[in-house]
Amino acid sequence: MTKLETPGVDAPAKRALKGSLGATAIVFMVVAAASPLTVVGGATPLGILIGNGVGFPALYAISAIVLLFFAVGLATMTAHVPKPGAFFTYVGYGLGRSAGLASAWIAMLTYTAVQVAVYGYIGYILSVTVHSVGGPLLSWWVYSLAVIALVGVLGYRHIDLSSKILGVLLVAEVGIVLALVIAVVITGGEDGLSLAPFEPANVVSGSPGIGMMFAIAAFIGFEATAIFRDEARDPGKTIPRATYTAVIGIGVFSTLAAWALVMAWGPDGVMGVIAEDPGTFIITTMARYLGVVGEIGVNILLITAMFACVLSFHNVITRYQHSMSNAGVLPDRLGVVHTKHLSPHVSSIVQTVTAVLLIALFAVLNLDPVLQVFTWFAGVATLAIAILMAVTSVAVIVYFARTRKDRRPWNTIIFPALGLLGLIASAALIVAYFPIMVGDVDGTGAPAFGAVSWFLLALIALFPALGFVQAWWIKKSRPAAYTKLTDSIAG
Repeated sequence: MTKLETPGVDAPAKRALKGSLGATAIVFMVVAAASPLTVVGGATPLGILIGNGVGFPALYAISAIVLLFFAVGLATMTAHVPKPGAFFTYVGYGLGRSAGLASAWIAMLTYTAVQVAVYGYIGYILSVTVHSVGGPLLSWWVYSLAVIALVGVLGYRHIDLSSKILGVLLVAEVGIVLALVIAVVITGGEDGLSLAPFEPANVVSGSPGIGMMFAIAAFIGFEATAIFRDEARDPGKTIPRATYTAVIGIGVFSTLAAWALVMAWGPDGVMGVIAEDPGTFIITTMARYLGVVGEIGVNILLITAMFACVLSFHNVITRYQHSMSNAGVLPDRLGVVHTKHLSPHVSSIVQTVTAVLLIALFAVLNLDPVLQVFTWFAGVATLAIAILMAVTSVAVIVYFARTRKDRRPWNTIIFPALGLLGLIASAALIVAYFPIMVGDVDGTGAPAFGAVSWFLLALIALFPALGFVQAWWIKKSRPAAYTKLTDSIAG
């Protein structure tokens, strides 16, 4: 690895990440970020209850198809842009440095938002669980901060340690959900097995925009496969393989699990059961079909699933910061790699401190950890990632149209264009139903864009604007840094 002098560091510091991760290890990390059990136990009940009812499972399948179209362009770009950084690198190559930097900042918003959202939820679950077994009743944020500390320790160390832990937790959570699916199929569910969730009338019922938000949220993180390029064993083969596997795996698993939950209580009864307590719906269902073992097991695994999610996103964010530092747009120290653990340890520390400050702010503001911290910021992350993927699809089409490095129309034009259309439609739906998701109402109690909606949507506009301004400032005041930026994210 090349050693470079780093300002403010006496000894030479390594700046290049290195590893031997295979496709399986990378899939474990990005699918753990998607957190299958959190999706099944948290997003699915809410998608059914406040989304499009029993037709919600179909939205997982629709989202998977749209994102698979997107993944084709992403994987094709990976083969021709041998650099980590994913979105901001690819957008930079296709649409220019300023657009690349803008996409970097919206990616940072996306991953930070989804991480703090889950920190809020896991803090709440831990508080309730500890108290239910006779422990002290502590505020949710106390447990959130404890989890942040543990994630920070693991994120500081070598990525192989995180990948092994994530692999074990992922297998466990997927296993218990599949056990539930098998039990529902064997027993025939409440009213017999049917394809009611896939009937068009059910798919478009209720609030499909909210349903689509929860469905796309299930996939957030799969695109991060490209971020681990420098730590992959054979990037040219490993990254595309991991990307396709993650999208297809998440899509099939989520659709099947959501269908089984509807069948478990029947299309006519599932809404009523969820309405009683969405937060414990998965536990209630497990207790009914798998008994006490399933009930206790899913309670424990729901906590570990959320832990796996925040650990995975911590690794993603630290590597984004590392790539941005090496591009000259974040402080140079964030690009330093630990000599022993080969991890971006400084970036990890900064991300840990950021999470602590945000959770502390939410605690001071007395926000509800589930209805506000989790729901609001999961919504922000989902809309932001849909916009970011749409921009990346445009960048892929433009890049190959300009360079002619790959002349396969399905890979460079048709599939990316189909993905772009699907992502634009999804983003439009999410925006239209955004007030319902965050609970904004007008004087009559009807959903309407209010202060919370506008503030959260403004964040999504502010972060890319910051990137454009930063690119302009770097070009004007730091020509050498602008050259570095050119080398990093514009071929």
